Amino acid sequence: MPDTQKAEQGRSYDGFTAEERAAMKERAKELKAVDDGETAVLEKIAEMSDADRALAERVHAIVRAEAPHLVPRTWYGQPAYGLPGTGRKPGPIVCFFQPADKFGTRYATLGFNDDARLDDGTMWPTAFALTQMTDANAQEIARLVRSAVG
Repeated sequence: MPDTQKAEQGRSYDGFTAEERAAMKERAKELKAVDDGETAVLEKIAEMSDADRALAERVHAIVRAEAPHLVPRTWYGQPAYGLPGTGRKPGPIVCFFQPADKFGTRYATLGFNDDARLDDGTMWPTAFALTQMTDANAQEIARLVRSAVG
């Protein structure tokens, strides 16, 4: 039943799924946390399903090798890598890994935020579906990460 029909029948709809609300709660905790980002990212990766964990581990290794100055931390409960911040304020997120299981999608996502320098003309991709890690995929991710921070 469409959300408008639910509202018309007196049922409330707040616009967010249970998974989205959980991600927002995780983000609120992250903003209060003072822990080591690398540890938090590795703990999130360890919690993932086997397929997502295998992808996330490779993405993590590639990002750490290609852009060691990026700071690993969780962002909405998913592994992310950002620019160094100032004081207690973290820097902006450059890229992140969203496991498929997080929102029940059929593929994991490697995403780049607007601080990533991937600009190519007037339109360019900022998120990539990832179903398996091939050598070609690993090389492309490494290239994208280098470009994003270049």
